[in-house]
Amino acid sequence: MTILFKVSDVFPVSPQALYSAWLDSEAHSEMTGTKAEIQDQEVTPFSAGDGYIQGVNLELEPGVRILQHWRTRDFSEQDQDSTLEILLTPEGDGTRLTIIHSNLPEDGMQYKQGWVEHYFTPMRVYFSK
Repeated sequence: MTILFKVSDVFPVSPQALYSAWLDSEAHSEMTGTKAEIQDQEVTPFSAGDGYIQGVNLELEPGVRILQHWRTRDFSEQDQDSTLEILLTPEGDGTRLTIIHSNLPEDGMQYKQGWVEHYFTPMRVYFSK
């Protein structure tokens, strides 16, 4: 059995600004406080969280959607890559960021809180500057 969950929050920036920060190594590193190597190109590998996260950009819709294969060092060799879908929707003066994380291993619910602690919380500080 695989795990699927959604997490969502609103940030005080435009969808394009959030999209651009997510897919830029320097901005992604600054907004999470950990080293990331990522670029705005489909079918390219990325890493984040000081190398803890590895994946591949599959589909990119500027300012709208990012689709990635995603895994961490905690995945076993037998675990398939999970699928991460990032949706950016205008809401008020900001953007609703919705993460749909699917095809996670059975112990994958730990990542739901991880998105809040390691992404949403530091992103709130980064985008409030």
